[in-house]
Amino acid sequence: MSSTMDLVELCSGLQVNPLPPPKERSPDVAHAPNRNHNLSSSERLQAIKNALRYFPKVCHNELAPEFAKELDEFGHIYMYRFMPDTSLMRAYPISEYKTNIVEGAAIILMIMNNLDRRVAQFPEELVTYGGNGQVFSNWAQFRITLHYLSTMTNEQTLSMMSGHPAGLFPSHKRSPRVVITNGMMIPNYSSKDMYDKLFAMGCTMYGQMTAGSYCYIGPQGIVHGTTITVMNAGRKYLGPNNMAGKVYVTAGLGGMSGAQGKAIVIAGCIGVVAEVSREALDKRHAQGWIQKVVDSVDECIEVVKKAREEKAVLSIGFYGNVVSLWEGFAEYTERTGENLVELASDQTSLHNPFNGGYYPVQLSYEESNVMMNQDPPKFKSLVQESLRRHVKAVNFLCGRGMNFWDYGNAFLLEASRAGADVTKPDGSFIYPTYVQLTIGNVFSLGFGPFRWVCASGKEEDLLKTDQLAAEVIRKQLEETPSPEEEGNLRDNLTWVEKAMENKMVVGSQARILYSNQAGRSRMAAAFNKAVASGEISAPVILSRDHHDVSGTDSPYRETSNITDGSMWCADMAVQNVIGDALRGATYVSIHNGGGVGWGEVMNGGFGMVLDGSDEAGEAAVSMLHWDVSNGVCRRAWAGHPLAQHAISHTQATVPGYNITTCNVADEDTLRNL
Repeated sequence: MSSTMDLVELCSGLQVNPLPPPKERSPDVAHAPNRNHNLSSSERLQAIKNALRYFPKVCHNELAPEFAKELDEFGHIYMYRFMPDTSLMRAYPISEYKTNIVEGAAIILMIMNNLDRRVAQFPEELVTYGGNGQVFSNWAQFRITLHYLSTMTNEQTLSMMSGHPAGLFPSHKRSPRVVITNGMMIPNYSSKDMYDKLFAMGCTMYGQMTAGSYCYIGPQGIVHGTTITVMNAGRKYLGPNNMAGKVYVTAGLGGMSGAQGKAIVIAGCIGVVAEVSREALDKRHAQGWIQKVVDSVDECIEVVKKAREEKAVLSIGFYGNVVSLWEGFAEYTERTGENLVELASDQTSLHNPFNGGYYPVQLSYEESNVMMNQDPPKFKSLVQESLRRHVKAVNFLCGRGMNFWDYGNAFLLEASRAGADVTKPDGSFIYPTYVQLTIGNVFSLGFGPFRWVCASGKEEDLLKTDQLAAEVIRKQLEETPSPEEEGNLRDNLTWVEKAMENKMVVGSQARILYSNQAGRSRMAAAFNKAVASGEISAPVILSRDHHDVSGTDSPYRETSNITDGSMWCADMAVQNVIGDALRGATYVSIHNGGGVGWGEVMNGGFGMVLDGSDEAGEAAVSMLHWDVSNGVCRRAWAGHPLAQHAISHTQATVPGYNITTCNVADEDTLRNL
């Protein structure tokens, strides 16, 4: 094995004759917390039986005790024996994958990027981010899937069911090459307890938003969204151009939350991000995303005070529990009368509060990892007590002028379940979600996190796509957009023009940009034309965050500002995926569960390969029109005025649209009813 991975061997399938030797987990990377599987004796045996089905019977006597040991020790069968050297996992240039079709190579590239140690949170457990968002359930699935992708033709479709590669099926050229479903359980059984059981048994998997759909691009994706949110929150609460010397305090430096330090600097304020994992903190510090590390509350307060005086732009990583930090700030304010914090939120993985997503202040990081496995009820009680303390300190500081919002991580939901003081008499939350605060309006206009990956791995290709994207935005600005659209366009032009300067790339040569329907279609056409002409040396892979205009039905996050009652319905996400598949997406995915947790959301997404062909260019324009407009239509139908404006403009300018009008009843009509 050289500095590059043997990709032919990696894609050759599952080695069984002879079996590879047993393999231990690496001490050099962070690992997912051990789970308590809580299976009955018959369920435990079924879990082992389920794992053995990938292997011929001649292997079963050797593998069965090994899989039983993994299940009992880790709470899940990961099949470490079949794990490649994860230190070599990365998005290699697309030309290095030996496949029958370019689409197969592109999807392998995306999978490899999701498991790159620089990108993945727990790479040896196949967890990309969020504490439990997995690419596959075990390493046998990884190897079988890569073999299918390397041998498939453009008249086959690979079916992926909660990490399980069901097989290659006859299809046709315009159909998706891969259809991915994760956790699609019967609604009455879609619960956390049932998920824990069926995950341990190898029956289902939590794909998060873009981990199990092979389109995560590292923390860059959330840098942009976090930057937009912090800047708009600053404008709302502090006024325009008033971020200098202001302080934003939050928590989390893991997979997605790791972007916060970089976003803080781009937004031009002072930020403190608490993190209990030294490994996660050191990773972000080494990447330059956190500029200064402090180890005590007193030191943090002194650094913040000095930075405020100097109106510095500074990202600070606090090594410790965020509850200790909040209680320290509250004690300082109570003692001195001075509030040091203007803006506040939280990005811990509270969709997974009792298995490593949130660490209680009463225990150390190491103690928590032991107790969550050995005494789950006690650990749950400590988490909920910690949440109550967390909220008490935040509420005190908000009473002294601080502004807090929920970052869509289920903070308010789990705090309310813990009995914390976060609800009004009518049952609604006392703090807004960030969607209600800022991003909901952005989505209603059709702007959302469009992504692309330059499959060559060359920085010069990424730079070319940045230039083409900027040209599209400048053209849009010349077309007399509305004031709201103009603001979004100008923010995104600034973003993409400074993207290289801000050093966003971690893993693949990828970019994210908040763009609307017209912008995405034009950018895709420009990229495809540049691939055809050779200006871009290899295909470009399009995707988006599922956290977007139309991909996600999530009543506590993406659709929390939809007020007609349909926030509890999942039609949009399902329609989105079906429509994308019909219009030429290379692969599509839909998940139960995402950023706010299992059973709380439905996510839909896509990937599309632009290979320079006319067919790819036509499919991209058709698919991207649908992928955005069905979400804008949903928001317009719910009565959102910005979405109604965007839809009326689309109907007037794009042939083929004939969207049902939403006539919102006047309040006077309803007053006496």
